[in-house]
Formats: sequence, C-alpha cells, structure tokens
Amino acid sequence: MITIGSFLHREVLNDIILRWMYDQARPSDADLIARLSHFNRVYVSRYLEQFAGLIFRELHQCQLFPRPVQLKGELKDVIVEHPFCSNARIEEMILDYGQNPGRYYRETPFHGILYFCRRNGRMEYVGSSRIKRVRRLAEKTARRIIDRIFASIKRHADTLADERARLLGIPREQLFTAPEDMTEEFLHAEKRLLNDLRERRPIAGAAEELAINDVAGVKVILEESEQRKLMELFERLPNCEIVEEEKHTGRYNATNLIVRYRPPREEILAHPLGREILSVMQARGLSPYETNQAFAEFVRSGEEDVLMEIILSTYQEMLESEIGRCIHEDRIIEQRLCQQYRGPLARNIEYLLEYLFTFPISFQKEFGELPIKLWNRYLPDYFDEILKKLFRIPPDNFLD
Repeated sequence: MITIGSFLHREVLNDIILRWMYDQARPSDADLIARLSHFNRVYVSRYLEQFAGLIFRELHQCQLFPRPVQLKGELKDVIVEHPFCSNARIEEMILDYGQNPGRYYRETPFHGILYFCRRNGRMEYVGSSRIKRVRRLAEKTARRIIDRIFASIKRHADTLADERARLLGIPREQLFTAPEDMTEEFLHAEKRLLNDLRERRPIAGAAEELAINDVAGVKVILEESEQRKLMELFERLPNCEIVEEEKHTGRYNATNLIVRYRPPREEILAHPLGREILSVMQARGLSPYETNQAFAEFVRSGEEDVLMEIILSTYQEMLESEIGRCIHEDRIIEQRLCQQYRGPLARNIEYLLEYLFTFPISFQKEFGELPIKLWNRYLPDYFDEILKKLFRIPPDNFLD
C-alpha cells in the first residue's frame, strides 16, 4: 500500500503497516521496526549528505561549507542576513521578519544541513538538505492512507445510491438524496469497511501503490537564468535520473523534481557507525560489532536505488516560502484543516502510524498486543497515555 522511496527494504515496511492495520503485529516486529527506522535514518543521512555535496560543488565550482541545523529559525535567519538581491518585495519581507520574527514558526524542528560557498569575501547560502521528521513522515503516510480509504468508503456509498435509483426505476442523476440519507449511506459504507478490517478481509484499492518520495530532500537556490544548469548536471551525472517534474505557479512558485539515485553503497559503508546509533542498538541487545555487521547487511540486501525530492527555487521565491505569502508551516496547517475525512477511523490511522514510527526511538523494546485497533474508538487522551508509556512518563495521577 505505501512505498517510502527514500528508504531501503520498502516492501518490508509496507508489510508491517498493512499487518498492523489488521491488528496482526508479531513479537519480531519490535526488532524489525527498530532496524528499519534507525538503519534507514543513518543510510538516508549519509547518502543525502554525499549527494547534496556533489550537487552544490558541481553547480558552483567552489569549496562547500556545510552547517548542520536543528530549527527552522536558523535557516530563516541565514536567508535574511545576506540577501542575494534586493527589490521592494524582498525588502518588505525582510523588514516584516525583523520586526516580529516570532510569528514565523522559528521553533519548528528542522533536521537539515545548510550549504555555503565563499564569494566576494562573504559566505553565500546556496541551498540545503533535510530529512523529513518522524512525526511529519507518520502524518503524511497516514494522510495518504486516509485519502485512499475515504475514496473506498465514498465509492461504496455511491453504490448504495445507485441501488436506490435502480429500485426507484430512475437514472442516478435524477435521484434526490436528502442530506440525512447521504450521511446514513456514508456511515453504512464506513461501517462495512471497519468490519472488513476487523474480519481481516481485503480492502478495496489496497493493492494500489501509494508513494512517498520526499523523505530525503534537497533545496537548490538558483536564479531563473541559471536554473538550466541543474537539469544539465543531472543529464551528465551517472547513477542519477529525473523521473518526475512538477512546476508550481501561483502563491507558491518552484519546480519539484523526483530524482532516482543509486548511492555508492560501499563508499557509505566504509565509515563505521557513530556512537549514537551504536548506543541505541546496544540498548536493544546488539554489540557495536553486531550493529556494524547488521547495518552492512541491511544496506547490501536493500534496493540499489532510492528516490529523493529536489526543489529548485529562486532566492525571492524561497523567501516567500519561508517568511512571505506561502509559508511552508502555514501550508502544513492548511493540509491538516482541509482533510476531507476526519472520523474516528482517520484519527486511529494517524495514531497507529505515529505509534509505529515513534516506537523505535522509545524506551520500550518489545510489545504484545497493539494498543490501537482501527475499528475501535478512542479519545485523544488515550493516545497521549500510550505515548507517555513509551517514554516512561508518569500518568497524571501518579501521586494519588
């Protein structure tokens, strides 16, 4: 159902997601999810840094100066401190940001690297790379599944309406359906899908692939007269090809590319794993030697290529997306508010996916029964308690 193109062992992760939706978790999933999550994070981080460095060096023919960052405010400060160019709109955005920076989501977590070249005696920002955060990945995965399930429910509700029109002997387009009847038909279709999940029957449309290809991403800043350089570079580079191109115009103006890339696996594996991942895996029972061996096997047995998102933007349009008319964080909030289907099933899918992607970074090393079943109903308070247990946070009444 879900293919996360930036990861390795995509089918294995897809299988876990689908089984968990049917409440078919296995004890071995605890270790499997930990490896899929942690090893993929390390692998993505390594190939993304290697790829981004290659792109920016080739484009600018200069020494690169990378700067790791943790918050969006660090990026926003950089792009206003040294503007590439100036006009009335750029000056307006920079002035507004300087007067009230707290309105621009500065504390948003941003796990990325900013890249600079030294030109004319100063450091010039040329772009960035980033890995989608766990919560955003869980949210986007859940949204894709919810949209597909909503379409399935709606199709079944339409079938019920078709049947009513047939019994009345009239064409469907002449059928008048009162709002309460439409609601009843939708709830009936939803109930049927919940029963299918509970009885572990196939879901209509489950075999259709849903792709998420932007877990790993690079933003390239080039003025319009120079943007062809990036396309020409991809034509020259081995092990790299553009598989999708989408131009956005309007409030948001940029070109989004999906690039298939074959990372240099042995070059990546030549560097031993860092202390942090070794410590995390040691807490799960693997020695440093076993972890390095397991990571090498994980990489070598995985897919040869990965998919990444490249955003190509001018300096001014990048400003618009960070502090102007189409701020990225505003678009995220809008996506959440405009989701068509927001019933209990939708919330449960969000809870389940967030639990799946959060479990590997928690203190919990094993589990028995899944705490979320898609066909049950829960208040958000219940899921808050689930997350507290994962991280050994006492409940509200721990002093009673």
